[in-house]
Amino acid sequence: MPESTSTLRFWLINTLGWALFCVVSLAMTGAFGGGSSSGSTLISVGLGVLLYAISGSVRALALRRHWWRLDLGALVLRLALAVLLGAALAQLLLTAVLQPALALGWVDFAGQSGDFRPVARLLYWLNTVLMLGLWTALWAGLHGVRSARQAELARLRAEAERSALERDALRARLNPHFMFNALNNLRALILEDPERARQMVTDLSRTLRHALEHARSEEAVLADELAVVRDYLAVEAVHYEQRLQVHIEVSGEAAQARLPVMALQLLVENAIKHGIAVCPGGGEVRISAQCRDGLLRLQVDNPLGVAAAGNATATTGHGVGLAYLRSQLGRGGRFHLQPLDGRMQALLEIPQCARP
Repeated sequence: MPESTSTLRFWLINTLGWALFCVVSLAMTGAFGGGSSSGSTLISVGLGVLLYAISGSVRALALRRHWWRLDLGALVLRLALAVLLGAALAQLLLTAVLQPALALGWVDFAGQSGDFRPVARLLYWLNTVLMLGLWTALWAGLHGVRSARQAELARLRAEAERSALERDALRARLNPHFMFNALNNLRALILEDPERARQMVTDLSRTLRHALEHARSEEAVLADELAVVRDYLAVEAVHYEQRLQVHIEVSGEAAQARLPVMALQLLVENAIKHGIAVCPGGGEVRISAQCRDGLLRLQVDNPLGVAAAGNATATTGHGVGLAYLRSQLGRGGRFHLQPLDGRMQALLEIPQCARP
């Protein structure tokens, strides 16, 4: 619910609530207080107006200072202090108006004098604390329930968006072009080179199994991801033949680093799609990884063809796979895609938590 709508609804309910308080107070004074008088009317109406303004001020203060982000104990403490001080302020302001009005004869209590003894003032204040406290507890509880519901909806919405990204990334990984090319090449190899065809079936099977099994995971070891990427590249090498050259340089420490599942695969697929596939002579895909000062630096670069240079998706990285990758990085992770010396460079930096 928009904040403006929530505020408008509060003030409408706040107005009705304290107007009802004034009506009930006047009725009770007339029925049980010896009849109505101008003094009692001033007290009932004046206290209702003051509490109307104070309750709205307490709510505005709570929203402005973000009290609902605090733990329950701190929230209750602040609201309780606000009620105690607000009730005291209401009594002080009411007394400041009532006493001069009585002295000047503007109002009276049907021939009776007002009771302003300390004990009476304490009772007035406690009665005001009770009324303001009940009202504050009511709207604060409703606001808390609404905030919790909105937070839960935001969490569910974020999970749904993440699931959609994962689904789209998996769908992109099993894209029809890759499968179509792989099956066509396999069909040709069965007759020309049965041994290589069997190896291609093995590579393709491992690639597909990884895509399906790891779709529910969040992190993987770089060495495992690299093994799957080698299978994927072996399948693509049948299609691109000599146009696809691969150079891999990964340090031993980096091989044990952890990264989001499919991160390396997505970078390599992007390099082939926007590099090798659009360059007439193909080129080399370079994969390098180092781990320094608790930070994994994974780099994949590919030749940048003329067609890819004018492709906004290729040069800015707004595809489904890269959007999924960015969503998985978390705090401290960084992904950067930039053309450099005729090549497209994708750099992924991921902090590594200390592990026993």
